[in-house]
Amino acid sequence: MSDPNAGYDVVILGGGSGGYACALRAAQLDLNVAIIEKDKMGGTCLHRGCIPTKALLHAAEVADSARDGEQFGVKTTGVSIDMAGVNTYKDGVVAKMYKGLQGLMKAAKVTQIEGTGKLVAPNTVEVDGQRITGRNIVLATGSYSKSLPGLEVDGTRVITSEHALALDHVPSSAVVLGGGVIGVEFASAWKSLGTDVTIVEALPRLVAAEDADSSKMLERAFRKRGIKFKTGTPFESVKPTDSGVTVTVKGGETIEAEVLLVAVGRGPVTSGMGYEEQGVKMERGFVITDDYAQTNLPNVYAIGDIDGRIQLAHRGFGQGILVAEHIAGLNPRPIDTDGIPRVTYSEPQVASVGLNEDVARERYGSEAVETYNYPLGGNGKSNIIKTTGFVKLVGVKDGPVVGVHMVGSNMGELIGEAQLIYNWEAFPSDVAQLIHMHPTQNEALGEAHLALAGKPLHAHA
Repeated sequence: MSDPNAGYDVVILGGGSGGYACALRAAQLDLNVAIIEKDKMGGTCLHRGCIPTKALLHAAEVADSARDGEQFGVKTTGVSIDMAGVNTYKDGVVAKMYKGLQGLMKAAKVTQIEGTGKLVAPNTVEVDGQRITGRNIVLATGSYSKSLPGLEVDGTRVITSEHALALDHVPSSAVVLGGGVIGVEFASAWKSLGTDVTIVEALPRLVAAEDADSSKMLERAFRKRGIKFKTGTPFESVKPTDSGVTVTVKGGETIEAEVLLVAVGRGPVTSGMGYEEQGVKMERGFVITDDYAQTNLPNVYAIGDIDGRIQLAHRGFGQGILVAEHIAGLNPRPIDTDGIPRVTYSEPQVASVGLNEDVARERYGSEAVETYNYPLGGNGKSNIIKTTGFVKLVGVKDGPVVGVHMVGSNMGELIGEAQLIYNWEAFPSDVAQLIHMHPTQNEALGEAHLALAGKPLHAHA
């Protein structure tokens, strides 16, 4: 370990997706790096978020496949959920990835400092009484599960996603407060595992940040699956009962359930971290940054969930690389937030990149925007695996595709090509000339672009 009193080129406060990516890239660029983490390297995403949640969702997918195998001529009986086994599988995935990350950090010779850090000067972080100085400071302290005023999380009956991932049994019933990504994913997983689920969402539709057509398709699929939801319905109160909770929503309606999952978003971990005291410009607890993740203080950066923009682990990862390269003087290109792919890993999945139809019409003018919705009913592989949904394109007339929105099983696996289409400003005709593998769901992207280019094949114009 390097001498902390000697100073570093880069000192990173927080070892989540953004922090460790910044550390690894900075080390590649021959910068002397220290990273401070109070818990485990990998942060929320690896240990309490993305990875364990998606492992739970995969277990749920396997349960559905076993239960519904008869439609493919494969009969199964006596399907049951062994939650201890599910947790062993889930925790094993996390442990393997954590071990791999530890190996990467060690190989990169990044100085790792365990403890709770606080910014005590524009170039200094204090950790348990020890001061670590750096020419550049990167704030990457992540986020926490928020609640609502007056709604107390007890970790047993009223829980957050972190508690939900640690449950040793499948709840018999659950109210999910929040119809965004986290709420929808847990509702989907729990339903597959046998929970009676009701989502309560104050906004007019589920996954309200997505294109309106995507929300409608997801809601239709959830109704078919038996997942209940109440949109445009604010939460009012919750009371404990002998068997769980009673949730009251606007209008006085009550819902009985074993647990209430609070999934109303994530707040920035910035309070008490010394940021404001050192003059870092803040707004509602978030750190204000420019396109290069720089704060108002020279050589102080902030990345990931604390900057008040879209909260995605892969965005933080990309920002970490951006900051390391900016510090090294490589003049990297700023990140286009619209060009970052987004996936909700429910069943069906909701995937998108670029602008939704409403935003595109606001930005370019309604007359300048054209859309095409290609149903997966015309796609061979989607018929084989029995999924429904669509690929929707949002384009500028005589211009590029500015948004791709997809709903259906496995749509998250198509987002790679979709993000290239958006970020490389491809015209429909550019994509239409590409030959997509048959039979794949990926063909649906090609078919949609053929149609928007004016030459539909397995679709109507």
